[in-house]
Amino acid sequence: MKGIGNQETKLTEFRHWLHRHPELSGFEDTTSAALADHIALYEPDRLVTDLGGRGIAAVFAGSEPGPRILLRCDMDALPINEVTDIPYRSAIAGVSHKCGHDGHMTILMGVAARLHENPPARGSVVLLFQPAEETGEGARRVIADIKFRDIEPDFVFALHNLPGFPLGSIVLKNGAFSSASRGIMVELTGTSSHASEPQNGKSPALAVAQIIETFTSLSKSSISKDDAPMVTVTHVRVGGRTFGISPGEGCVMAVLRARTTEEMNIISRNIKKIAEVIAETNQLECSIGWMNEFPVTENSGKAAGAIRSAAGNLGLRIVQPDAPFPWSEDFGHFTEKYSGALFGIGAGDDTPALHSPEFDFPDELIPTGIKIFIEIINVLQNCSVTA
Repeated sequence: MKGIGNQETKLTEFRHWLHRHPELSGFEDTTSAALADHIALYEPDRLVTDLGGRGIAAVFAGSEPGPRILLRCDMDALPINEVTDIPYRSAIAGVSHKCGHDGHMTILMGVAARLHENPPARGSVVLLFQPAEETGEGARRVIADIKFRDIEPDFVFALHNLPGFPLGSIVLKNGAFSSASRGIMVELTGTSSHASEPQNGKSPALAVAQIIETFTSLSKSSISKDDAPMVTVTHVRVGGRTFGISPGEGCVMAVLRARTTEEMNIISRNIKKIAEVIAETNQLECSIGWMNEFPVTENSGKAAGAIRSAAGNLGLRIVQPDAPFPWSEDFGHFTEKYSGALFGIGAGDDTPALHSPEFDFPDELIPTGIKIFIEIINVLQNCSVTA
């Protein structure tokens, strides 16, 4: 796979290799090493490794002053078993690229090949291969890494393939593009007892049932006029797998989603209070923890305008959703600090959904993803942006 001739075939082969060797969030060792070795073929002016964990950043510098533009892709796979009968199916049992991050990495590698052939005229371009997107930890850790201070961008961009949209279309909107989310873990502690004498203990079973019912009902209400928050129970545990013990502990995990930061703050306070009141009513101790936090991904007008101009220059169809997507992206940590935008690239109307065992990233999107990123760079270097 060395050399830069016949790029499209080589990039497809690289995507298939990545697909065969998926790694979970925070454990992207083989992926990171392969990316570093491969991108070195394109001779970046600077290569930063172990960024925010196993992240890789390749810097391509221009000869004149100008903006620093960061393009980001995600590296991690999911704990989903590969069921698709394809020649390059996952070689790791129970782990697979069912969100298309293998395709996103390949697109950015293709951008590296183009920048090797035609370096940016002005400023610089940073290609960031970011770990641990699925847990919401990767972007935050990259930004906090002291090595990131030397490559802080003026603009940040990322794309995500989106099944259900026409193949190769650009899905874009100003403002909030994807929702905020955060996980809550409610741990309840009572007292165990013999199952024949439950009155001698304090079982959390009823409290767990009440929490599940109340949390689920909140998805049917609305905090604001147009947007309803979502609360999805994702895990429940009461006691152990036994018939002889009335349980003394239980746990409920749920994910909260909201389209604005204000809504997320409100629903978080409400959820916490509900759990505490139910626990107190049932005479149980209650411990609450928050994790997997994703902010709203907010597209700036100028960054979204650059994408819109680039898509227009390339003759690509633009689809504008009416509302933010309910799913979350840790790219929101970048758009909180820098002018930037996340956009979608249509993966086809009939393509299986993201995180589905049947999903496989369409190789046909690789050239389109490369072209739109390169054109975004050209637009910003020429300052021809219409918001």
